[in-house]
Amino acid sequence: MLKVLIAPVTPFQQNCSIVWCDETMEGTAVDPGGDFERLKQAIAEQGIKVTKVLLTHGHVDHTGSAAELRESTGAPVQAGAGDAAVIRGEAEMAPPVLQDTERPILERRSASLPDTAPPVPVDRELVDADVLDFGGGAEILAIPGHTKGSIAIHLPRHGVLFTGDTVANVGAVMLGTFNHDRAQTIASLRRLAALDVETARFGHGEPIGSGAGDRIREVADQLSH
Repeated sequence: MLKVLIAPVTPFQQNCSIVWCDETMEGTAVDPGGDFERLKQAIAEQGIKVTKVLLTHGHVDHTGSAAELRESTGAPVQAGAGDAAVIRGEAEMAPPVLQDTERPILERRSASLPDTAPPVPVDRELVDADVLDFGGGAEILAIPGHTKGSIAIHLPRHGVLFTGDTVANVGAVMLGTFNHDRAQTIASLRRLAALDVETARFGHGEPIGSGAGDRIREVADQLSH
């Protein structure tokens, strides 16, 4: 049986998701940002063996504990090819193009987070249509816009979608903030809206357990007007 643990590890409702099978207790950590000790405790309490670290993009609040988790578990790190150099520490992340309403939010966020995460090797660079061996076959979707290498993870067998920061659910389902290319992010959100999913797990905000596809499609429709 597939299970998902949502472990909040940084401010601003950033979530790390641990996806595991209770038959083997082997799990995939999606976006292990922030407080490694809290994350390690949450994993230990469930008795999960992390065998894969999966990053939806290269922002520090999603990658902050990846190096420590890889070192402590030996789990390989996988991420979108477009952000791999940033995650390895070989390049700087391009700054977002901010909306006026986003500037004060980013200032508050920046005050509580480091500028960069410890660099970590990317053992596999992911591209569109890759399929990973967890969750009955995890399909990778390249969804650039929030960052160049942003990806989503779709588990069609279970009707589950991990959106990264392309979609958020902070108070309401919405287009994610701090995008490098807003028009491209909207196009990526529309791609996600076309999927048949029941459950969505967001980088920021509460998960949706049923009817998630309809909620994302409502946002896509609003953005088209």
